[in-house]
Amino acid sequence: MALTVFAVMIVLLLLGFPMMIPLLAGTLTGFLMIFGDFGQLETAVQQMIAGIRPASLIAVPMFIFAADIMTRGQSAGRLIDMVMSFVGHLKGGLAVTTATACTMFGAVSGSTQATVVAIGSPLRPRMLKAGYKDNFVLALIVNASDIAFLIPPSIGMIIYGVVSNTSIAELFIAGIGPGLLILLMFSIYSVLYAIRNDVPTEPKAAWAMRIKAVQRALWPMGFPAIIIGGIYGGIFSPTEAAAACVLYALVLEVVIFKSLNVRGVFDTAKSTGLITAVVFILVAAGAAFSWIISFAQIPQSVLGAVGIDEMGAIGVLFVISVAFFVGCMFVDPIVVILVLVPIFAPVVNAVGLDPVHVGIIITLQVAIGSATPPFGCDIFTAIAVFKRPYMEVIRGTPPFIFMLLTVSIALIFFPQIALFLRDIAFK
Repeated sequence: MALTVFAVMIVLLLLGFPMMIPLLAGTLTGFLMIFGDFGQLETAVQQMIAGIRPASLIAVPMFIFAADIMTRGQSAGRLIDMVMSFVGHLKGGLAVTTATACTMFGAVSGSTQATVVAIGSPLRPRMLKAGYKDNFVLALIVNASDIAFLIPPSIGMIIYGVVSNTSIAELFIAGIGPGLLILLMFSIYSVLYAIRNDVPTEPKAAWAMRIKAVQRALWPMGFPAIIIGGIYGGIFSPTEAAAACVLYALVLEVVIFKSLNVRGVFDTAKSTGLITAVVFILVAAGAAFSWIISFAQIPQSVLGAVGIDEMGAIGVLFVISVAFFVGCMFVDPIVVILVLVPIFAPVVNAVGLDPVHVGIIITLQVAIGSATPPFGCDIFTAIAVFKRPYMEVIRGTPPFIFMLLTVSIALIFFPQIALFLRDIAFK
């Protein structure tokens, strides 16, 4: 049965159907093979509804909406100008600015693809003009955007938290340490690249200009304060923090900056609605698919063949890492989380792993896979936004993938990289 279900899905994917169609087709194929007809189809509908019922999923469209408002407004540009005023004159300073801006915007959007668009669009021309090679620039933007999946609010963490019944607030706090570690590694590599290729530096900004840039960025820096400070201080739940971010974004861009009018807000809301519809259809279809493969005991068969039952905690984490990394090289990250998390959940519980630690590893692997050939979704976002050929976009990615995988291995052996802040905040 498993081979038939996955064969149907792969064929439909190769034929170019959007991911929701193979998921639904795989679910219907499984129902037909188990029950012999579609008489129990209402069960699939019930599972789909149950998949999108959790209240915490409300945070997803609100964070997308807030990020969309900021992308169309001035917030992203002000954050870039602030970072640039402090490090732009250093060797590799523009590249460090790009990585830092991706991290800061990730602390607002929670989306890797939104970060590629918001930060990559203004900074890529500046980096090319400064003397950086385009394959390095594209690779830096695509991979630094991965940090958005780790720095709260992460849409991937929200989906994982819902599927695995793990505290989203704890996941948010735990993602900060790995995200900053990746930023540090990318910054060091950027400096070494600039030195090796003798990239010219930018003029040093005067302190008056720096102070002005900080003042201009104070309002946008309120977003991470609302999300992290509000959740850590017990003021907001993650869902309430998302609602507060939308309100803050509207006040900021419509009232204070006056960069959006009523028509702009309407267009942004329509765009968010379309994206949210796709996400929730994927979540619903993924929930039904997860139920059917669990009912057929496909996970137990697959994991038994791998021999995961005889592995210890470290072995299980390596298998999980490989599975999610490979999966996101081919399929949308949300789908991979929806399908694979229920498969590994019994094993994670059996070996006594911390679900927050597992969630951070999964989120990082999902982020890496999203920027890894052949079909990482961030690669195709960059192709669409920057209008560059596929091979040029992926040519500079190997060093960044190596650094990201290094952090993944470090997380497996040293979980406190992720859990240190969580333990301070919640223990």
